[in-house]
Amino acid sequence: MASSPPHKAEQARRRFLRALIGGGALLAAGTAGWLPLARGGQPRLRPPGALEEDDFLASCIKCGQCVQVCPVEALKLADLTDGYGVGTPYIDARAQACDFSCDAVQCILACPTGALSYVKPKHLATRAGMRLAGAPILLAKEKDPEPKLNLKERAGVARLARPDLCLARQGKGWKGPSREAGYKGMLRFMEVDRWKPIPLNEHPFNLELCDLCVRACPIKGAITLEALEPDQASSPPAPPPPVGEGRNRKTPVVREPCVGCGVCEMVCPTEPAAIVIDPRRGWEA
Repeated sequence: MASSPPHKAEQARRRFLRALIGGGALLAAGTAGWLPLARGGQPRLRPPGALEEDDFLASCIKCGQCVQVCPVEALKLADLTDGYGVGTPYIDARAQACDFSCDAVQCILACPTGALSYVKPKHLATRAGMRLAGAPILLAKEKDPEPKLNLKERAGVARLARPDLCLARQGKGWKGPSREAGYKGMLRFMEVDRWKPIPLNEHPFNLELCDLCVRACPIKGAITLEALEPDQASSPPAPPPPVGEGRNRKTPVVREPCVGCGVCEMVCPTEPAAIVIDPRRGWEA
């Protein structure tokens, strides 16, 4: 059987390559189509006052007004990879937490539909543990006649997810900016200016024992630093560390007033963060 002329063989090879590339593109597009469905069930940290997720998605008209009024630009709009939640606001606490720089929770005031609300309608469901025991006290307003935030429910709860990374538990301090070079997150510091949040990395620290999650938390009593008891279960007991190296070990303890704002996760200097926010998680005593 005679072989094909060289130019016809080259044409056949090109057709094969085009078909292969086209098939790969179709496969990639099909896979991308599943991505929103795959990620759609992942919980997002919603703005303060957000209704339960199903009610929130049904009420939010994706107008973006809450995004526009946030003084630290903590609110972002979900993109196509979020499936049916595309266009709805959420908070990526590690990138930029809600530090309540607005004092009055302006995103709730800006919401035209009640998807963000100070007072949830009685006919809407509330999951156990989401309702706060009392109105949270904003430390920036503690000396004001009315220091409380008009919030009835939390957005989530902080959790020490990686205790082995926690500097306080290791008895270590922290010196310098809290986050990596180039980090652009903003935070309000009372000693700088109550009304003007500044870049977090423009406020370096010099701490003998790291307490950044407690120090930066905007809500009174939401997180404390407690003495870490020696591990009595180890056999034989671990030898004590040398003097000045980790003897003063403490651990962050999350308390009921936690509203899930995300500031602790934002300021944590370890990578990844030792403490994180679990979105839409209720309080468990």
